[in-house]
Amino acid sequence: MSELTLMSEPARRIEIFTGAGRRRRWSDAEKAAIVAESYSGGATVCAVARRHGLTPQQLFTWRRQARIGREEVPAFVPVVVEVPPVTWGIELDIDGAAMRIGASATPSMIEAVLRALKAAR
Repeated sequence: MSELTLMSEPARRIEIFTGAGRRRRWSDAEKAAIVAESYSGGATVCAVARRHGLTPQQLFTWRRQARIGREEVPAFVPVVVEVPPVTWGIELDIDGAAMRIGASATPSMIEAVLRALKAAR
């Protein structure tokens, strides 16, 4: 048996290319119109590329080239969180006497205040 008789399925699709068979040249205006069409609502890159006889990769390349030189809009907006300054570092309530020690107090200052409170009792 020859190889030709082993084929059980006939060819389903035949494409015939006509024309010069060379690369197509697209003007900048044509490229811009096709790129704009690919960004329109509801259009997919594959569908737009197919409609114009392009590959999706070529259209993605044109889209990337169109973005070069434009200022990119950040995807995330930077956030600045302002923490209110801490007024009091330590707050003590000893036998009804409230004492607040600021966050900038030194350990020796805190010790002196505690000694004074202890002596006053």
